Amino acid sequence: MRICCIGAGYVGGPTMAMIAAKCPHIRVDVVDLNAERIAAWNSDHLPVYEPGLDGLVRQARGRNLFFSTAVKECIHDAEIIFVSVNTPTKTFGVGAHKAADLRYVESVARTIAEVAESPKIIVEKSTIPVRTAETIQTILASSEKGLKHQVLSNPEFLAEGTAVADLSNPDRILIGGEQTEGGLAALEKLVSVYANWVPRERILTTNLWSSELSKLVANAFLAQRISSINSISALCEKTGADVDEVARAIGSDSRIGPKFLKASVGFGGSCFQKDVLNLVYLCGHFGLPEVAAYWDQVIVMNDWQKHRFAERVLRTLFNTVTGKRIAVLGFAFKKDTNDTRESAAIYVCRDLLEERASISIYDPKVTTAQICKDLAIEPSNPNVEFADSAAQAAKDAHALLVLTEWDEFRKLDFEAIYQSMVKPAWIFDGRSLLDHAKLREIGFKVYSIGKPLPQEVKA
Repeated sequence: MRICCIGAGYVGGPTMAMIAAKCPHIRVDVVDLNAERIAAWNSDHLPVYEPGLDGLVRQARGRNLFFSTAVKECIHDAEIIFVSVNTPTKTFGVGAHKAADLRYVESVARTIAEVAESPKIIVEKSTIPVRTAETIQTILASSEKGLKHQVLSNPEFLAEGTAVADLSNPDRILIGGEQTEGGLAALEKLVSVYANWVPRERILTTNLWSSELSKLVANAFLAQRISSINSISALCEKTGADVDEVARAIGSDSRIGPKFLKASVGFGGSCFQKDVLNLVYLCGHFGLPEVAAYWDQVIVMNDWQKHRFAERVLRTLFNTVTGKRIAVLGFAFKKDTNDTRESAAIYVCRDLLEERASISIYDPKVTTAQICKDLAIEPSNPNVEFADSAAQAAKDAHALLVLTEWDEFRKLDFEAIYQSMVKPAWIFDGRSLLDHAKLREIGFKVYSIGKPLPQEVKA
């Protein structure tokens, strides 16, 4: 068997590396038109950072795992074709800022229709709106070759930072297909690939539309939990309650459970916001405005939390940050990844720059080029410094902001950092990561989301 994956990003690369590692009898080709990205996958410095991914790629690369730009050749030779291209939120036209932009999915479908000389199993791996398979099927059927292709939905449920562990031991593998003889046969073919390492009872099979919708709904439910606890974090600060204690109390209820109840500066990443907005658009499209409004509030709350955090910094620092140095620790949307898509740090930094602060940013994995791209600035911007360490970022700073929960931030020499900062030295812990009692003993003034506010912050 030969598998081709179109798209060498955060999903396609790790997923195919795991399949190749677990299925040495299957040749896996990962193809992308971005030659620079492919070169990185073939180098010692992968374009995607995930714990354990480097070893996984080294194990199979050159044996049965290959990265190339030979898109058409690999499509022609493959039996199963995974489509793992970007599906960003539209920024223009009908459905702007809510609907998914499916131009890359359509382009792939047209390329398959042009190149294929034998029936293919096309697997939707990208996050897409329900009924997208119809679009792919229509394009494939328009070819005059008369080939009977099958389209499956196989959404990913990876959490960045733990993707390798998630792929190795998944909660479930979901595969949807048409409930026809050909569709069921294709479905079982893909099941047989995952069955090389995933117990059969964890491989769920559904119809196409249930599988497509399940991905959006799963992310919407997780995002909803984060926005829910973040809304309560604001109430905790007003009332003197502690959001971590509230989360522990309600999370002990077996009907609720403890996961995704960690208050923070806000969720980010490529999926949560995009998928919730997609769900909002679909509900509106199908005449369900009340349902659309319900899910839209998840995004409204998340945006508010980011701006609320930046506003808290401003108000605490005597209602002005103009000319003040603010140290930002962490720019990735979460630890153990270099992905910055929709990171809360982007929005907090933008708000502070608008207030004419001078910010110094340190992240152990995110490049200066990526930070500049996200903030839409030049590297020479006089108001932004790119530090090589947390200590360098904090030197002469009025405040230190923790925006990503990197483990190394727990182990910093905060006594030395305190001595290097302007007094009063503030720490704004956007991830509830640090030992606040110890920091206060050192002399820091500390604000943490959802914690009882010290007297000096209540004004």
